Amino acid sequence: MALYLCVDCGGSKTSAVICNAAGDIVGRALGGPSNYAYLGPAAFLAAVKDAVSHALQTAVSPPSPEPVALPPSAPLFAAAWLGVSGVDSPADIATITPLVSALLHLDPGPKLSIGNDTHLLAAPLRLHPDIAHAVAVIAGTGSISVSFRQREDGTLAELGRVGGWGWMLGDEGGGFHVGREAVRQLLLETDRASVQEAQPAGSLRARVLERFGISHLLEILALVHLPDPDPAPGNGGEVPQYRSVPKEKRLSQLSPLVFAAAFEDGDPLALNVLRTCAGMLAEQISVLLSPDGDSQVAKNAVAAKESVVCFGGSLVGIEKYRKLVLDGLKERGHVFRYVEFVEDAAATGAAGLAAAATATATD
Repeated sequence: MALYLCVDCGGSKTSAVICNAAGDIVGRALGGPSNYAYLGPAAFLAAVKDAVSHALQTAVSPPSPEPVALPPSAPLFAAAWLGVSGVDSPADIATITPLVSALLHLDPGPKLSIGNDTHLLAAPLRLHPDIAHAVAVIAGTGSISVSFRQREDGTLAELGRVGGWGWMLGDEGGGFHVGREAVRQLLLETDRASVQEAQPAGSLRARVLERFGISHLLEILALVHLPDPDPAPGNGGEVPQYRSVPKEKRLSQLSPLVFAAAFEDGDPLALNVLRTCAGMLAEQISVLLSPDGDSQVAKNAVAAKESVVCFGGSLVGIEKYRKLVLDGLKERGHVFRYVEFVEDAAATGAAGLAAAATATATD
């Protein structure tokens, strides 16, 4: 049985999906984070190996009660496609391709495709024969946007990209940005209260204070700047959850609190945080686009009215937040002809591999 593998390697998790030639899912598994830029080659490869080994349990015949050992003694996959967050240059791809090739027992070349994880999101372009351009937008833990043109043979050519710089330099509109902006706006609210009448405290403030176990917001400054936890075993005893994670996670893990305060409680400050973050993401996406009526169109800019925007990631998976991003784009003169949310990029990619192989075989 021909097997087609797609692995979506993100900052929070690794999703591996295996399809048969008919496009039916025969195996899937989730693993830990696999952002290449954050982890480096060894830890990245370990995360991919773990997810694929578990996905193979139900894909092989007979099914295996244990994760399937990798690399296999003989080729298992007809083709594989890896979309990897943090892979942003030809040098990155050149580094990891031989590692993945050895792991999967699959020769480098047309049967092994490795690129940034945004490439997986552009698959819906094939659903709309009246257009030839797509903009893939990821906003999960981090964020990145990439534009594509569909070639005559159906393959995708990358045109432009913006973002994907990581939490220290960017990730506008992603989880880290939302958490950081929430703390910034809460601190600014506190500072303003030192010189003017304080505003009534909202639910976001209460949720953040409870999260960190503090009674005054300024106490948060020392906590978010604490060093990363020591990877060595501790001395035992209970430690607050925020002290057990790297400092960037202390902020990115606040994003669910912001969304709950905004969309469940109607907290005005939380809503403003999300509008700010969504607006900055829309501003970045706009770098890839040419406004209607613009007589000086950049060489690789695409027109939203003739394109599909393909969203992926946990934050833009929330419809109300996705609408804020689309509203921000509309304010800047960009309305896409089609809007898609790719809920399961790995499954879409694996099915696409199988479909492409079938189409090639029948040509």
